[in-house]
Amino acid sequence: MVQLKEASQTPQSSITSSLQEFSSTERPWGSFTVVEEGSGYKIKRIEVKPGHRLSLQMHYHRSEHWVVVSGTAKVTCGDLEAILENNQSTYVPQCTSHRLENPGVIPLVLIEVQNGEYLGEDDIVRFQDDYARTKP
Repeated sequence: MVQLKEASQTPQSSITSSLQEFSSTERPWGSFTVVEEGSGYKIKRIEVKPGHRLSLQMHYHRSEHWVVVSGTAKVTCGDLEAILENNQSTYVPQCTSHRLENPGVIPLVLIEVQNGEYLGEDDIVRFQDDYARTKP
């Protein structure tokens, strides 16, 4: 006789509780939480408020992979623009101008995986910024 065990309901709650262990950093466009960091990589959960966008920017020392968890993302990468929905992803090579926007009416949530030799927040060259954070 085969015995079936009821599936635990903890995976979702453990994901939620593990995110709460990390501190979020607020930005004018929303927030980000560093979920994990190691040698040569950093994983962030990024939330963008409806109607907001990050600066048009570039990084000298890292590339980024973005996976949409919920909401709609408008992505600019170099000369290309794309709309990404839940479970879609894109790659941003280092030294490439890029921007992330939320054209939707609900928060955009995505996971960003950074790879590179240096992953500091000061490796951001801003070309345009809605919040006057561009350097003169």
